[in-house]
Amino acid sequence: MSKPITKQYDELPKIVRILLQIFLGYVVGGIYRVIRFTETKNIVTLIVGLVGLLTGFGNFIVWLIDLITTITNDKITFLAD
Repeated sequence: MSKPITKQYDELPKIVRILLQIFLGYVVGGIYRVIRFTETKNIVTLIVGLVGLLTGFGNFIVWLIDLITTITNDKITFLAD
């Protein structure tokens, strides 16, 4: 049985995840949460993922928080349960 996609992302080297967040975080965070929703069925995760993908300001906030949590906690943690 293969690992969930979000687990595979979390197991990437930290520097790769930080670089992905810096350059593609505005998309990665939203997609990560939408996929995470399919794994956990937590509706809040889906809503934050969609807000992150579809809104400008929400996208910036989610990107910034994801970058900080990736640096400090080694993975996306904010509302990605």
